[in-house]
Amino acid sequence: MTAEPLAERQRQAVPQGIATKGIYAARAENSELWDVNGKRYIDFAAGIAVLNTGHRHPSVLAAVKQQADNFTHTCFHVAPYESYIRLAERLNGLVPGDHPKKTMFVTTGAEAVENAVKVARAASGRSAVIAFGGAFHGRTLLGMALTGKVAPYKRGFGPFPADIYHVPYPKTYHGIGTAEAIAGLRQLFQSDVDPSRVAAIIVEPVQGEGGFYIAPSEFLQALRQICDEHGILLIADEIQTGIARTGRMFAIEHAGVVPDLVTMAKGLAGGFPLAALTGRPEIMDAAEPGGLGGTYGGSPVGIAAAHAVLDVIEEERLCERAEEIGYVMRSRLQEMARRNSFNAIGEVRGLGAMVAFELVKDRTTRAPDAALTAALIAKAQEKGLILLSCGVDSNIIRLLAPLTVPRAQLEEGLTIIEDALAEVVGP
Repeated sequence: MTAEPLAERQRQAVPQGIATKGIYAARAENSELWDVNGKRYIDFAAGIAVLNTGHRHPSVLAAVKQQADNFTHTCFHVAPYESYIRLAERLNGLVPGDHPKKTMFVTTGAEAVENAVKVARAASGRSAVIAFGGAFHGRTLLGMALTGKVAPYKRGFGPFPADIYHVPYPKTYHGIGTAEAIAGLRQLFQSDVDPSRVAAIIVEPVQGEGGFYIAPSEFLQALRQICDEHGILLIADEIQTGIARTGRMFAIEHAGVVPDLVTMAKGLAGGFPLAALTGRPEIMDAAEPGGLGGTYGGSPVGIAAAHAVLDVIEEERLCERAEEIGYVMRSRLQEMARRNSFNAIGEVRGLGAMVAFELVKDRTTRAPDAALTAALIAKAQEKGLILLSCGVDSNIIRLLAPLTVPRAQLEEGLTIIEDALAEVVGP
């Protein structure tokens, strides 16, 4: 089996709307992946921030095998199991805030977001929800409505659910700071929606798909103050930023802000489908029995994997490791940016091991260079490194190496970026 016939079979059998990179996986281990042609790659995508503990972590595999030997599914609604309750207890203790909390489990990040909106509306008796430009909250109908990026996520799929509003997200590199973003929110209250009708504001502490823009601490603190002022619930979308990725268990901890609800998925179960919503009990209990849940919500296998992931994060000190990885990445990229031949790098930014660099046509105008970004990703892939782009202009490279990546492979991947950039930019 080789990639070429697989690509044709995919074209014949799979919708084109499911975009792929053309790498057909055969096996993987920690931060390395081999395709069906036997080519080795260093993985700086980690399944889009899913594999914070790396491919096939032994502790995760052992926990999954043990659970599979007992049972793989009962549906929690039919026959509950202790491991679900115990994981809820663990997350209740890890999510920011000294207050009591409750947790529910679903399968995907989009489901976690949908349920966050459901319980926020039930608890508040309000309907409006505010999200941000550049946000990504999923591909369901409500997820798309909340998402602040048209192409490719929203184009051709409307109309979307009503009472969803968008305001600017801080992008200091492009002249939008905390003052401008908060002014946009206050303008929305004046022109489009009375704050007394707003159930929740949902925010990514670091925008993922939107470009790895980091929300300033003062911005998140201002959001918390505005929510308190108007009785609005604050939802932290930690689906990509959570589970040790930014050097803390949750990215919003860097700002010292306590949200009312937190969504998480991706890195939670080390590659097995699991998502969670954690929040204050009075909010989580607002839905009547039967109003929340799902057939596969809190799969026993995913729950077992998540317990192992939380153990690994603690035992291997992955929050500290994320800080170390991020420092190495940013240092190497900033050194590349200082060289005249690499003046296409407009900005290097990151929080922990959630790192990105923005490619521009000109550092003065900061005009995005999507073509160069695509060329760099292709060249890096040719050299054996998996990279992802992001941003509304598709001009940002995001680095999401597993937090378990060996130092030698981390440096090898960064050297590939340097060599690939030299080739696509030229002397």
